[in-house]
Amino acid sequence: MDALLIAYCYIARLMSDESRVSAGTTFFPALFVLLWSTGFISAKYGLPYAPPYAFLAWRFVLAAAIMGALALATRAAWPRTLVEYRDLALVGICVHALCLGGVFVSLDGGMAAGTIAMLVGLQPILTVVLAWLWMHERVSARQWAGLALGLAGVYFVVRHKIDFGGHPSGLLPAAIALVAISVGTLYQKRRCTHIDLRSGAAIQYIVCAILYIPLASFADTRPVQWVPSFVFALSWSVLVLSVGAVSLLYWLLRHGAAVNVARLFYLIPPVTAVEAYLLFGEKLDTLALIGMALITLGVLMARQGKIA
Repeated sequence: MDALLIAYCYIARLMSDESRVSAGTTFFPALFVLLWSTGFISAKYGLPYAPPYAFLAWRFVLAAAIMGALALATRAAWPRTLVEYRDLALVGICVHALCLGGVFVSLDGGMAAGTIAMLVGLQPILTVVLAWLWMHERVSARQWAGLALGLAGVYFVVRHKIDFGGHPSGLLPAAIALVAISVGTLYQKRRCTHIDLRSGAAIQYIVCAILYIPLASFADTRPVQWVPSFVFALSWSVLVLSVGAVSLLYWLLRHGAAVNVARLFYLIPPVTAVEAYLLFGEKLDTLALIGMALITLGVLMARQGKIA
């Protein structure tokens, strides 16, 4: 864990140095996809030992403590107006509280991970539509085609894991996650890109912790089992995902168009599929490999400019 913190401090220094933006854009997109893709893996390890709200409450508390300590230790600037605190709170509720809550509740309720991945895989399309309507970002015909091709590739990757059986209400948390991550990332880009990433993240996690602590106390019906698997899953979720991957996401939003950042989410299901194949022996067939190729082509077609 010490090595992860040292690595984050190094990356944070690179992220805060505006003169080295080109260096970050070279490998930050790939690093973001790699880290973010482990979200389903860590959830699969941890949810058998903790209910979803308690899992997330601990994750937000620890992430808030770490990011707050890093912000203070590195003398990061803090927001100066109530409007900035409000904007950060709204982004935190969307990107963290609602998105993660929707995914974790769906997984804990028995929905197939492939189904959730497919639904959340609509995020690039929804984000681009919202960016086009709300932020007036230009989207070319080639980019629309690339996004559609990427969506088709996502289906090929996760098609054998998709299961819409069971009660239809199980789809609601995943749908909430989809809308929340799309709106939250756009709001972050529109209103919060001038705020320091370290202090901003600390505030967002504090807000989410305040929301989830009472939720976990009243809604969860089973206790947390502090077994090694859960401790590992929680530690990974905090350090690699909440601290590392989210910081990369916000940095990419700050330095790139929403269209370009959204397209990276197409790469997450295939990378997760490879990780699940290596770790859990899950199926990875020829059509899945074809789907990965389609996603790669779609992402290249959807690229705009030099920033990922």
